[in-house]
Parts: sequence; C-alpha cells; structure tokens
Amino acid sequence: MQGGFPPGGGGPFGGSGGQNPYGAPPGQGSPTAQEPAGYGPPIGGGHGLPANPAGFPPAAPPMPSYPNGGGFVPPPGTAIQTPGAPYGVHPRLGIPYSDKQKAIAGLLQLFLGYFGIGRFYTGHTGLAVAQLVVCMVLPTVITMVTCGIGVFSYAAMLWPLIDGILLLVQDSTDSEGRLLR
Repeated sequence: MQGGFPPGGGGPFGGSGGQNPYGAPPGQGSPTAQEPAGYGPPIGGGHGLPANPAGFPPAAPPMPSYPNGGGFVPPPGTAIQTPGAPYGVHPRLGIPYSDKQKAIAGLLQLFLGYFGIGRFYTGHTGLAVAQLVVCMVLPTVITMVTCGIGVFSYAAMLWPLIDGILLLVQDSTDSEGRLLR
C-alpha cells in the first residue's frame, strides 16, 4: 500500500497532489496575486459606502478654531456646569462644592475658634454656639466656683484648635452638606 492521503494517492482534497482544489493552478489566481472581479477602490465616502447615504444629512462643518491654532482647553471634568453645583463637583465623589472655602474656615477656626467663628462661617450654628459656651461660659463659671483655679479653660481651648486642624485636612462640609472647596 502506498503512503499518502487518502489511500491510493492524491492530495487531501482529492485528485493529484499538485492541483489547487479551488480551480486555479498553484501560484495563479490566488487572492493575493490579483484582485477578484467587482472589487476596487472604495467609492464616495470610503469603506465601500456612497458619499451621502439616503436619509443621512451631510457631515457637519469643522469647529471654528482660535487664532493661531491654540486656545484654552479646560482640564477634564471641569467644563460641564451642573445647575445645582455652580462651583463644580468633586471628581471622585461627585458631591458639589460649597461657596465657602476650606482654608478660610480652618484659619478662622484656628485663630478665632474660641468664639466659634469658623463654624459660624460654615453654617454650623449649633456647633458654633456649643463651642462658644464651652470655651467662654463654662471656664468663667468654673473659675468663679473654684476661686480662681481655671484648669478647665486650658482644656477647653483644645477643641477649637483640633477642630480647625480637622477643617483644614479633611473633606469638610458646610451646613448644606456640600464640600468646602
């Protein structure tokens, strides 16, 4: 028995081994040798489509450019104005920014926090009044009751100091829940 495929000789597609099963002799008529009939360069709009397919309007004209080809391009995420957030939104959290600033709130709380001014600025009036009472009224009352030993007044000064530092380093909010910018 002779070797080969199928038994009895011939190529895998039948017939003799040197013949192309697709009808053309090897090396001629292959898709790479010449283009098949009916194909050619694209007509009209490219990719084989006509320039203006039925039902579609013509392409829009190019956008006008700034003089000298340049111009201001806003950073990503800042070009879209949200009606409820005139100062923008936080890029990761999506929470709108407040009209109040974090640096001003923190510095007011550090220097005038004994009177609760930083919290009055952010709109937290209840917290500001509590700081005012704890830092002003209670030390005065305790000093009068203890005949001049006002140790509590030093401890009461820590609350505005720590609160001012936290306002500066954390994502703090105003009374409406918007982030301080």
